[in-house]
Amino acid sequence: MRVEQVTDPIVVHGEGPVWSPRWGGLRWVDMLAGDILSLAADGTVSRVHAGEIAAAIRPRRAGGAVIGIERGFALESADGRITQLPPIWSDPGVRMNEGGCDPDGRFYCGSMAYDKRPGGGSLYRLDPDGTTTVVLPDVTISNGLEWSADGTTAYYADTATQRIDRFDYDPARGLTGRRPFVDLDELRPDGLTVDADGGVWVALSNGQAVRRYTAAGRLDLEIPIPVRKVTACTFGGEALDQLYLTTSRDGIPRGEDPLAGSLFRVDVGQRGVPVREFAG
Repeated sequence: MRVEQVTDPIVVHGEGPVWSPRWGGLRWVDMLAGDILSLAADGTVSRVHAGEIAAAIRPRRAGGAVIGIERGFALESADGRITQLPPIWSDPGVRMNEGGCDPDGRFYCGSMAYDKRPGGGSLYRLDPDGTTTVVLPDVTISNGLEWSADGTTAYYADTATQRIDRFDYDPARGLTGRRPFVDLDELRPDGLTVDADGGVWVALSNGQAVRRYTAAGRLDLEIPIPVRKVTACTFGGEALDQLYLTTSRDGIPRGEDPLAGSLFRVDVGQRGVPVREFAG
């Protein structure tokens, strides 16, 4: 499979790519710069500053986006204005990191401590009415979160566990029945996505690759990426048949890993699932 470099190394820590027809294409974040990036059809990239941190982004049914920012959430209106909601916590040593929407239009975003201390983060849920709930306490690096095509199963990675977990999901009870899905040994799972055939794709932040696992947890495919830190993946394109990958050069000495911070694309022969939108 040919790995195509879509952009130059334009970000420090790229994360959270999402394709939405509502936006007309792909958006992702330069997380530690607090910026949201948009990829135009002609390949040009634009930036919007969201705050100290831009952790995760999903489209809103009303237009615009919901955004995970340093200590909580923000809403982007259809005309592009960004309004920060009241902070969820005051501790300056903790920030949001990654998230996604459930099948019922609620937005989840998980946190981590800047010093990566064990149990320093939580997974939060923002409901359409603006209320927030702690869904999962005592996590270390809350990362990839996505639901299966039928919406009954959620996949989640707390990177420090070196494992992807699986939850049952229904609207009333939310996420229940947490159990291991796949153990990655010494590899660190970062962002993840699912395809229409039940496969789970995970970016490996210390593995220079993206992997596909079957719904049974069997390793099906590994694609090498020419960058040390592969951070997240999503399906995009009009047919959702292109896998987009973000990468990071955060903490990498100048002159090393020259393509780090670029956006990549691979035709993997699979189709993704349409992005779930925030109902607020």
